[in-house]
Amino acid sequence: MREVRAGVDATDRALMEMLDRRYGYMRAAARIKQDRGAVRDEARKAEVIANARTDAEARGLPADQLAEIWDRLVESSIAYEALEWDRIREAG
Repeated sequence: MREVRAGVDATDRALMEMLDRRYGYMRAAARIKQDRGAVRDEARKAEVIANARTDAEARGLPADQLAEIWDRLVESSIAYEALEWDRIREAG
């Protein structure tokens, strides 16, 4: 069981590294987008969640639950990008 827990902990650290990279892309998007309204893109959000669901299904993972996680991840990313957009514009 110790090895399983160590594997879970290592996987969690790897996930955090990937999330750090994902949020880095949100910072880049905030720099690129000229209009704050462009931060929220419902069509793109739906596409990202559908892609996650399809990938989960193909892997035999719980697609509904993972789609919910992705929905929360995308919403968090949108909120983060909006804050970054504001911070960049306030800094001038």
